[in-house]
Amino acid sequence: MKSTLTEEQIGAAMQESNEPTSELMTEDELIVYLRIPEVSKSKDYHNVIENLKRTHQLPRIHICGKPLYPRGAIKEWVEGKTTNGK
Repeated sequence: MKSTLTEEQIGAAMQESNEPTSELMTEDELIVYLRIPEVSKSKDYHNVIENLKRTHQLPRIHICGKPLYPRGAIKEWVEGKTTNGK
């Protein structure tokens, strides 16, 4: 069962450093890193991540059955998805 971030947890995480302390981010850290709460109307931000994994090849590795997201690979992925204009 996935945990859902509360608004308070999101706010606290966003007020902390914008850079995660680890090279490998958890899904909750990735949600904050990609600023999904600011741009998505979804009620469950984990669904947004699932969509990115399924349709946009979001980079990740699995350790002990849990997905972790390498910060460097995520930065490269974002740069690769960046467009000029619309």
